[in-house]
Amino acid sequence: MTEARGPLSEEVHPEHRHHWSKVMCLTGVDYFSTLGYQPGIAALAAGALAPLATIVLVLLTLFGAVPVYKRVAAESPHGQGSISMLQQLLPFWRGKLFVLALLGFAATSWVITITLSAADATAHIVENPLVPHWFEGKEVWITGALIVGLGLVFFRGFTEAIGVAVFITIAYMGLNAVVIAVSLAHVLAEPHVVSDWTGNLTAQHGNPLMMVALALILFPKLALGMSGFETGVAVMTHVKGDPNDSPEEPLGRIRNTKKLLVAAAVIMSVYLIASSLVTTWLIPAEEFKKGGEANGRALAYLAHEFLGDAFGTVYDASTVAILWFAGASAMAGLLNLVPRYLPRFGMAPEWAAAVRPLVFVITAISCLVTWLFNASVDAQGGAYATGVLVLFTSASVAVTLAARKARQRRMTVAFAVIALIMAYTTGVNVVERPDGAQIGFLFIVAILVVSFVSRVLRAFELRSPVVVLDDKAHLYIEDLSRRSIRIIAHEPDNHDADVYRRKIEQIVEDNDLPNPYDLIFLEVTVTDPSDFESQIDVTGATLHKKYRVLQVEAPSVPNAIAAVLLHIRDVSGVRPHMYFEWTEGNPISNLVKFMLFGLGEVAPVTREVLRRAEPDREARPRIHVG
Repeated sequence: MTEARGPLSEEVHPEHRHHWSKVMCLTGVDYFSTLGYQPGIAALAAGALAPLATIVLVLLTLFGAVPVYKRVAAESPHGQGSISMLQQLLPFWRGKLFVLALLGFAATSWVITITLSAADATAHIVENPLVPHWFEGKEVWITGALIVGLGLVFFRGFTEAIGVAVFITIAYMGLNAVVIAVSLAHVLAEPHVVSDWTGNLTAQHGNPLMMVALALILFPKLALGMSGFETGVAVMTHVKGDPNDSPEEPLGRIRNTKKLLVAAAVIMSVYLIASSLVTTWLIPAEEFKKGGEANGRALAYLAHEFLGDAFGTVYDASTVAILWFAGASAMAGLLNLVPRYLPRFGMAPEWAAAVRPLVFVITAISCLVTWLFNASVDAQGGAYATGVLVLFTSASVAVTLAARKARQRRMTVAFAVIALIMAYTTGVNVVERPDGAQIGFLFIVAILVVSFVSRVLRAFELRSPVVVLDDKAHLYIEDLSRRSIRIIAHEPDNHDADVYRRKIEQIVEDNDLPNPYDLIFLEVTVTDPSDFESQIDVTGATLHKKYRVLQVEAPSVPNAIAAVLLHIRDVSGVRPHMYFEWTEGNPISNLVKFMLFGLGEVAPVTREVLRRAEPDREARPRIHVG
């Protein structure tokens, strides 16, 4: 066996791995940072029912999102996520288009995470009583500066980003624990606030069953508090596993990622319920409304109210820090997800697989979105919720289909129920906030346009980074290299002996070859033409006891032939000759066939691929067409 270089890896770059608790802090800055605005959103959406609606949200998280993403982690241990699971179910271009659509919603969710969180951090800065008034009206500039600062952190690398995330998360969650504990002490000192709340609930909604029913209806409006799970799976390649983990079965990494998901969900569930209770009990309802002091910053309101402006300012600083760095979770998700799909599909330039150029692009897009939305948190909320929920729904559908394929009947039913709940939640959000779906659609259109332009521009690349000859194929090449290597392109759909004989006679006559016994055939069977890069395995075969054939499977015929020719040249030291027949038909339609189906005008396309891959004409394999 010979090969050009190491086999294709499922993972995009070699990565330094960390304990799962540290990676939880990186993904958790998005999830945990929702404490900055989630209690206020819950109060605005559900009023006195906010704690009950929050409990419904927590139950869905613990018994819906967590099981779904634990299964996703097991099914895609290299960080491909639920998108990869669904893509495998749809072949050819349908699968690629489906992936691009889901990537559009993922990009919506994660880019809006960066911009919305930075905008909310700006709101906490501007509304702090100790901050100069001239900060007001500069929200777009402040938010843009925060986003650029986040990008600069990622220019340094993931390790530095994880270190910052750990520090910010511990500080923020500790300060929240203090605020909630002090607030609960005030509740114990003034127990009438609880009786006032329960009395208000009874007066407004009557019996407990009606309250529960309304909480079930209202909880989709709280869906912002479910972010971070898809990111947790996307960056699981950074999670340290066991020493005996293999690339095929990284069982330790999967187990530790599941710990990450469960720990984050349990911690956040406690904080969500506790924060919803104290803010509902202790903050007047009018303060949650637009213009109120608790609007978008309920816990910050309590920090200033009960612990003074000095502590409140420290709390505000920690909130600003985690909201700013919440974009790190989204940035990490995009940096892990985009290189896994778009460059591999040929639908992005090769540099998109590199971290730093991609960080620059994401930062620029985020600054543009901030400017378009005028750094408004409310204007971006619908798009954020829609992106998060579409990813949740796709993940629940993916694990349902995976359980069905594995014939796990109970799991299939359980995941199907979760998928229906997620679909309902998504539908409610889209109906109430159609702007979210519209923004997601714009991201999808942008990705499709960029993808297809890139695919056309990269059509003549070599595409096959790895070529592997089996023992028989290597023996054929070694034998021919002693004289000359002459290869005939042959379509793989007809293996009759007469077809091979006539093809040799024709090539010998057209090219005036001296020795017909030195000829060997190359057959390329097209697999999935929508794929771009693939490893090429070359199998040697002897047909009808005298015709030597190199058999290949690849997404594109000319690109595969070019890759095989260059590899044969490299391993043998001899420039091979390749013989083609002209393809019949209109050249324009043949070019379209090549773009979509990997077939068409094979000879000139093969020559063009070789010309681009090997600039030195004297070292380039020779192409003959008759």
